[in-house]
Amino acid sequence: MSTDPGTPEQLLRRLEWTVLRRLDGLLQGDHRTLWRGTGLDLADLREYQHGDDVRHIDWNVTARLQQPHVRQYTEDRELTAWFLLDLTGSVDFGSADRTKLAVSEAFVTVLARMLTRHGNRVGALLYGRQGPQHPIAVLPPGVGRNHVLALLARLRTPAAAQATRETRLADLLQAGESMLKRRSLVFVVSDFISAPGWSESLGRLARRHEVLAVRLFDALEMALPDVGLVTVQDAESGEQVFVDTHDPGFRQRFEALAAEHEDTLRESLARAGVDTLELATDDDLLATLLRFVALRRQRLRAPVSHRLPAQARLATTPATA
Repeated sequence: MSTDPGTPEQLLRRLEWTVLRRLDGLLQGDHRTLWRGTGLDLADLREYQHGDDVRHIDWNVTARLQQPHVRQYTEDRELTAWFLLDLTGSVDFGSADRTKLAVSEAFVTVLARMLTRHGNRVGALLYGRQGPQHPIAVLPPGVGRNHVLALLARLRTPAAAQATRETRLADLLQAGESMLKRRSLVFVVSDFISAPGWSESLGRLARRHEVLAVRLFDALEMALPDVGLVTVQDAESGEQVFVDTHDPGFRQRFEALAAEHEDTLRESLARAGVDTLELATDDDLLATLLRFVALRRQRLRAPVSHRLPAQARLATTPATA
């Protein structure tokens, strides 16, 4: 695959042919089986009739009118999905042909197009490209192919000169908490390299909405190759450090710190109670999505008492692990 993503239109067209069409053919069913609508809306009240479900009796109205009344509902099958997107400096990293940002871009494009084709609305909160005065940009929910192109164009907006340096993912999650009033499907797409304190906000968000944490990562973040003397730079602070990767002790210390960070991250996601999908820069997007769909369907079919913890259910095993 070419490393040049092309224009938003070119990328969307390519993904429609290489991923979306194949995904449709392999799913063998409508995507609504994976994500349900927001629930039932009260439509009307009427007198109770023989055969009505007694669970729908409105006892307050019944007591007031001295005649049993039941509630009538209409089912809302449309979804509103939100993408909470971390676009800070650490996401714009990749050791091979693709960056984590490119992986995020492809995932968001496929899921947004998949949802909007069926009349569902998608919106986005984008964190890390604005100046410090307004660090989060908002794309209101919309439908259709042009709306997906608008979302993709916003993903590619160059970072402001004074964009946020230190990632504070809690700020993005708290913005989602305050803005998302109606129950929604929420994708939090990030590498979760952030100042601490975000797991509590993620947990609160998951109590009100259906949340999927999409964790982006690169193999080079787990282990350093032996390439001699190199200069490494923090993508967010700009700080540079000269290191000797030929030193086995240094590589071991790096791997130990990476493993410690990995354990802490998994514990934080499990504590927040969210489902997790892991996307590596060298993963095949179609294969990863199919693995996620299979696990998702298995989860929906399983009795509640037999379901595994959220982290075990949906976290995929990367090829680089």
